[in-house]
Amino acid sequence: MAINNGTGPGPGHTSGDAAGRVLVVDDDPTVSEVVTGYLERAGFTVHRAEDGPAALESAARHRPDLIVLDLMLPGMDGLEVCRRLRASGNGRLPVPVVMLTARGDEDDRILGLEVGADDYVTKPFSPRELVLRVRSVLRRSSSTAPADEPLREVAGLAVDPAARRATRDGSELALTLREFDLLVYLMRHPGQVCDRERLMREVWGWEYGDLSTVTVHVRRLRSKIEKDPADPQLIRTVWGAGYRFEPGPPPPGSTPGGARREDGHA
Repeated sequence: MAINNGTGPGPGHTSGDAAGRVLVVDDDPTVSEVVTGYLERAGFTVHRAEDGPAALESAARHRPDLIVLDLMLPGMDGLEVCRRLRASGNGRLPVPVVMLTARGDEDDRILGLEVGADDYVTKPFSPRELVLRVRSVLRRSSSTAPADEPLREVAGLAVDPAARRATRDGSELALTLREFDLLVYLMRHPGQVCDRERLMREVWGWEYGDLSTVTVHVRRLRSKIEKDPADPQLIRTVWGAGYRFEPGPPPPGSTPGGARREDGHA
């Protein structure tokens, strides 16, 4: 079992109205029961699955608002489940995924983000922390931008924050929750250099965390919006400083877009 229950009493919040539908996928029945209990007391309707195939079937049947997905599952692991979830969107907005990973295993965390997880919690974890993460992700997924803040089309890239839709040259982009929020934030701050700490704070809502999370999401976002992700023209790297969204052609004499690694990120 990999849960830190802390020393205080369990959450006491109950609500007659469900805060949303959550699918919990974990093959450890103790972890699954504890997480389910905390989420239900926080007002969520919870469905459970013990392996990958059952998770995919439950996701298709119940259409949850969020999935808590353990990385280490028997047979089909959490990475493959996440890949299949992202590949079977059927035109719907991608369901947010919070992945459970082993503490200190950075490779697993990066792989989870690479296949489309929106957030992660490392084991052992506090159920309260997990509930807070779930609420944070759902709050962002349900938020809409003010109608008086439209985003103009840039290089064939059109974004509708209210509908949470993005298109490139008329084709729908399959962006995860965090990818979409990252794109909107960068487009709302054109020409500004945004370091990874700022992006983590403003897009993820974290005051601190693993900065490789930002790096991975920028790389995935580039792969979807750039005509040549190896030479990005929209999301450009400012060496040693961060990223800058360029709504127009780069200035004469500027360096290439910088998809290569530099100063620990790219």
